[in-house]
Amino acid sequence: MSIKEKCLCAVISACVAFCSCGSKNTSVNKNDTSKSATRDVFAMDTYMNLKAYGSNADIALTEAESRIHELENELSATSETSDIWKLDHHNGEPLEMCDDAVVLINKAKEIGEMTDGALDITLYPILKEWGFTTGEYNIPQSKTIDELLKNVDYKKISVNENTVTLPENSLIDLGALAKGYTGDEIMEIFKSHDISSGIVSLGGNVQALGKKPDGSEWKVAVRDPFLTDRDMCVVEISDKAVITSGNYERFFIGDDGNKYWHILDPKDGYPADNGLVSVTVIGKNGLECDSLSTAFFVLGYNNTLDFLKKHPENDVILVTDDQKIFYTQGLKDSFTNISDMPAEVIAVD
Repeated sequence: MSIKEKCLCAVISACVAFCSCGSKNTSVNKNDTSKSATRDVFAMDTYMNLKAYGSNADIALTEAESRIHELENELSATSETSDIWKLDHHNGEPLEMCDDAVVLINKAKEIGEMTDGALDITLYPILKEWGFTTGEYNIPQSKTIDELLKNVDYKKISVNENTVTLPENSLIDLGALAKGYTGDEIMEIFKSHDISSGIVSLGGNVQALGKKPDGSEWKVAVRDPFLTDRDMCVVEISDKAVITSGNYERFFIGDDGNKYWHILDPKDGYPADNGLVSVTVIGKNGLECDSLSTAFFVLGYNNTLDFLKKHPENDVILVTDDQKIFYTQGLKDSFTNISDMPAEVIAVD
C-alpha cells in the first residue's frame, strides 16, 4: 500500500452504536460490560473511533489515544521529528530507531519477500511524483518514473537490531502498515485494562476485541467499490481485524480521461491494474492484514490465491473489475452479501 487512506472502506454496521464522546465509569467489577466509553480521535490524517466496554473503559481509551499520537509522531513520513523522516533524510548513514519503527520495517521486508515485492515501502518517491501524498495530482513522464524506480527496492534496507540503514536517494513510508499496527496496539491496551469487549475504526480499518457485550459477534460492513455510498457485504467477527484496500479510496481522473489510483505496482511505478478493485483481508493480526491488503491488490486474483494456498491464516474478500465478489471458505458462515453483485466462495486448499 504505499500510502493508504482507507477512509470508510469498511465501516461498523449500524448495530454497533458509537457515541461521540467518552464517559467515565466506576464499578468494582472490572468486566462490567454495562459500562462503556467511546472516543473520537483525529490522527494519521484520518478520523478514528474507539469503543470499549468495562469499568476501566475510559482510562483504556485515554491510554489508547495517547498511544495513537505517539505512533503518529514516530512513524509519520512528513513530520521532521519522526524516526521515519529522520531515516529518509539521513543520507544513507545508519540510524538508531525506535522499536515501533523497526517492527514495521521488518514486517514490510517480510511481506515484501513473501509476495515477490508486491509490497515495497520504498515506493514513496514515486507516490510523491504522482501527487498522492500532497493531493497535487500529476501523471509523471515515463522517463521520470524509470529514473525513480532505480531507488525502489525494499531488499536494500538494512536492519541490525534497532539500527536501520536506507540507501541514499531512497525514501520509505509506512502508510501500508501503520494503522494495522496501531489497531493491534490498542487491542493490547484494552486487554491490559481488563477490557474483554471493544472495537475500533481507524479510518476504515476495523478491529475488534472479543464479542459484543451481549455475546453476539460484531458486524462490520465493507464498502461497495462501484457504489461508494453503499456497502456491499457484512462480515461477523470477534478478535479479528477487517482491513480493505481499493482503487476507489484515493484517485484522480487524468487529462487523458483515465482513472489513476494510489496503489502502485512496484515493478513499473504505475497504478496496479491486475483485475482487482477491492481487497479485504480478515485475520487476527492487524499489521499483517494491513500489509497484505495492499500486496494482494498488486498481486491480482490468481497470485493472491496462490499465496493463500501456502499461507491460509487469513481470509479475504476479493472484488474483480467485472463486478464479482469472491470470498474464502473460512467466511462462509459469517459473510452476507447485500449488493447486486454475485458472490462466490473460493477454495484455497
